[in-house]
Parts: sequence; C-alpha cells; structure tokens
Amino acid sequence: MGQTGLRFYKFSFLLPGFLVLLAIILFPLLFTIRVSLSGWDAIAPGLNWAGLTNYAHVFSDGRFWEAMLRLSAMAVGTVLVQYVLGFALALLVWRDILFRRIFRVLFLIPMMTTPVIMSVIWRTIFHESLGPANDVLGLIGLGPYPWLTSANFAMAAVMLVEIWQWTPFMFLLLLAGLLSLPREPFLAAAIDGAGPVRTFFNVTFPLLVPVSIGAVVIRLIEASKIMETVYVLTSGGPGTATETAGYYIYIKGLRDFEIGYAASLSITYLVIMIVLLTIIAKLLVRIFIGRSA
Repeated sequence: MGQTGLRFYKFSFLLPGFLVLLAIILFPLLFTIRVSLSGWDAIAPGLNWAGLTNYAHVFSDGRFWEAMLRLSAMAVGTVLVQYVLGFALALLVWRDILFRRIFRVLFLIPMMTTPVIMSVIWRTIFHESLGPANDVLGLIGLGPYPWLTSANFAMAAVMLVEIWQWTPFMFLLLLAGLLSLPREPFLAAAIDGAGPVRTFFNVTFPLLVPVSIGAVVIRLIEASKIMETVYVLTSGGPGTATETAGYYIYIKGLRDFEIGYAASLSITYLVIMIVLLTIIAKLLVRIFIGRSA
C-alpha cells in the first residue's frame, strides 16, 4: 500500500464521525436559512417563499435590537466579574493552603447544578416578602428590595445568578492554566526580591494571558446564549427589562408561532455574534499578546 493509500486508509476511520458532525451542524443551519426565507406562521404553515421580507422586518424591529444590546451588556458584565472572581479563587487554591482540594471541589458545585433548577431556587431566594435575600439584608438595615419586579433589580438578579453559576467554569480554566505554568520565572522573581503584587503583574498575569483570552472568549460565547435563567427567573420582565435576544426569538417562534421570522432572527443573531466575538478575540490577542491575529 502506497503512502497516498495509507493516508486515505487512516483518515477513512474519521469519515463516519465527520459525516455525522457535518449532518448535525450543516443540515439544521441550511434548513434554518431556508425557513427564514419563508412566511411560515400559525396561519400559513409551510415553506412558502417570502424572500428577504423577514430580514427587512428584522432591521426595523426595535425590540430585537434592544434585546441584543441588553444581552451584550449582560454578557460583558457577567464575564468580566466571573474572570476577576475566578482568577482570585484560582490564585487562592493554587497556593499551599489547608483543605485546598476540598475547596477546589466546593467551588465547582454551582456549575454542576442544572440551570433550570438553580433558577427556580434563586427565584425563591429573591422573593420580595418570603425570600431569604431580603431577610439577610434586613439584618443589616437594608431592603427590602424588589428583586424581580423592578427593571434595574431584575437585571442585577439575572446577572448575579449567571455570575454565581459560571464563575466556577472560569475558575477551573484559570486554575488549570496556573498549574501548567513553569516554575523558573517565579524562582527568578523571588531571587530578584519581587513581592506578591509585583510577581503577579510581571510574571503570573503575563504568562496566563493566552489561557485568560481563551477562557474569556469561551465564556462570552456561552454568555451570549443566556436563556434558561431569564425564562425561569423573570420571563423577560418586568415588561421587557431582562429580555435577551434568545428569549425574544423563543417568544416569536414558540409563543407567537412566527417560525419564518424567528428563523431570520436566529440567523441575524448568529452572524452578529460570530462577527463580534471574532473582533473581540482579535482585539484581546493584539492588546495583550501584541501580534496580529
């Protein structure tokens, strides 16, 4: 068997998995694009051709663009806080502290919780009159606060729940990065007499920049799909104060049954997210690593 035949023989083992992966990614995407070009709704179900009518409607849909801005604010705000907290927790258990392994497991518990169940529990916690959040705040003379009935507080509640659940993910990635760092730069810093703060900014953080960028981008991708928390905790309310793009698409598609329009919203949302996340990733690499990506 020649080199070409041997190479084809090796890659042929990957072909079934590749075809399955292609089918579950490519077919739904192409079908969604086709549906987005139809007028499929509750009155006229089916793939009747509507051209770019749905997309023209998207660009004039103020509610969708408000939901996109709200989602962007939520995603960026929560990911930044998650990064800071995750980095702090990772630094804490990276050192030789007592019960270090137990803390590593405890910090991961929120991430292991089912999002819907977790949101139901937090909805109970944030209840204005019966929830423990206001009871605890009342002990120090604060509150009660309308966590789920005020626009500003509802947004804060959603972001708080997202931070609580996904900070462990950031912690896990950053801890793995810290554990993989070489020891020599830290030994050199200690010989030079560098303190903890100087060592962090001159050694730890620069070495962890590639891992940090990857962690932030991964979390931004996930944070741009906030849906379960909003659905259970606030149902997009009060009014549309916590409505995200994903939740608005759900309303149009599965409540109003405007399937064609919901598909066009999904494709528009997908394109915007791909463009924005690509730009953010390139900017982060250029700023912190200093080379073009």
